[in-house]
Amino acid sequence: MTEIGKVARGGPLDGLRVIEMGGIGPGPFAAMLLADMGADVIRVDRPGRVADERTTAADVLQRGRRSIVLDLRCEEAVEALRHLVDRAGVLIEGFRPGVMERLGLGPAQCHVSNPRLVYGRMTGWGQDGPWATMAGHDVNYIALAGALHPLGRQGEPPAVPVNLLGDFGAGSLYLVAGVLAALWEAGRSGRGQVVDAAIVDGAASLTTMLHGMLATGGWRDERGVNLLDTGRPWYDVYETADGGWMSVGALEVKFYAEFAARLGLPDDLVRRPGPNEWPRLRAAIADSFRRRTRAEWETVFEGTDACVAPVLGLKEVAEHPHLRARQTFVEIQGVRQPAPAPRFDRTPGAVQSPPARRGQHTAEVLTEWQVPAVRDLLASGAAIQD
Repeated sequence: MTEIGKVARGGPLDGLRVIEMGGIGPGPFAAMLLADMGADVIRVDRPGRVADERTTAADVLQRGRRSIVLDLRCEEAVEALRHLVDRAGVLIEGFRPGVMERLGLGPAQCHVSNPRLVYGRMTGWGQDGPWATMAGHDVNYIALAGALHPLGRQGEPPAVPVNLLGDFGAGSLYLVAGVLAALWEAGRSGRGQVVDAAIVDGAASLTTMLHGMLATGGWRDERGVNLLDTGRPWYDVYETADGGWMSVGALEVKFYAEFAARLGLPDDLVRRPGPNEWPRLRAAIADSFRRRTRAEWETVFEGTDACVAPVLGLKEVAEHPHLRARQTFVEIQGVRQPAPAPRFDRTPGAVQSPPARRGQHTAEVLTEWQVPAVRDLLASGAAIQD
C-alpha cells in the first residue's frame, strides 16, 4: 500500500492509517485507543456547529486524531471519502446496519478497490438478527446479554454501571481486539475482512467465567449472594468515619488473615468463619471501618497484602501516590485525563494531539492524501474547513 498521508507518530501502530466515521461513545473510544498507540486516525465529521476552544479541549474522547468535515449528502464528498478509504488500512463506523451501504461505502463496495481494508463495525445489537435495526443504549445491551442482572446487592434492583461495561468494555475493546486480529491475518492473506463488534456479543463474552461457575454450582443466578458480588463480607465496600469508602477484596485465606488483624476484628473472627457467622462478621467489619477516617485506614493498609484500597472519586485519582508515580493521568490544555494504556517498553504510545475542532484539518488531509480538486470541494461546501 502506498504511503500517501503517512504521519510519523510513534507507538506500535505507527504507519497504520485509520478512517473513523464520527459518532458517539464506543466508536470514538476505539479510535482514541488506536490513535494513542500511534495510528494516524482521520475522523470524518458531519457539518455542524464548531464548539468553542474550551469545550473542544474537554472532549478528550476525540484526542489524538485529525478532523475533516465532509457533507456526505453530496456525491463529490462521498467520492472524496472513497479516495481516502482506498488508502487506509482500517475503517471504523458505528451507524445502523445498511447506512454505509446506502452511501456506496459498505464493505463489499470498499473491498473492490481496497481488498486489504479491515472494516470495523460498531453496533449495539450487531449487523444481523431480529433486533439489529432497533435503537438502544449501553444499559439495554448489557441487560439482554445477562451482564446487568448480576450487578448489585441482594434484594435490590440491578445496579447500572455507568456505560463502562457495555459501550467501552464490551464494545470499544472488542472492536480494537478484532481490528488488530484482522490486521494480523491480513498480513498473511493479503485480504481484509469485516469485524462485526456488537456490544451485546461483547457483554455476553465478558460473562464467560460466570457461566462456567454457574454450570458447576459455584455461582447462583441471584444478586449479592456470590463470591464476587458482595455476597461475602470480605469482598465489599465499607463506609469510614468521614463518609469515605474502602474497598475490600480479601479473597484468599492468608490475605483475609492480614486484613482481619489490621482491621482489629475480634479474635473469633480473625479466622474466617462459616456462613452462619457472616452477618455478624459483616457488621463487625462495618463497625470497625466506621471508627476511623478513610485517610487513617489508607495508612493502616498501605503496603500490605490485605487487599484493601480506598474508593477514589474522579477528582482525586490523579493525586494518589501510586497513580502519580506511574503517571497514569496527564494534563493537556488544562484538562486532566487518563494517559494511554497499555504501555509498551520499546514503542510507547502517547496522546498524539489534543482534541481537534470539527473540520480543523479538512484541507490539510485532503491535500496530503492527494484527493483530487480539493479547492472545488471546499468551494462547493462538499468539504468544510474550520
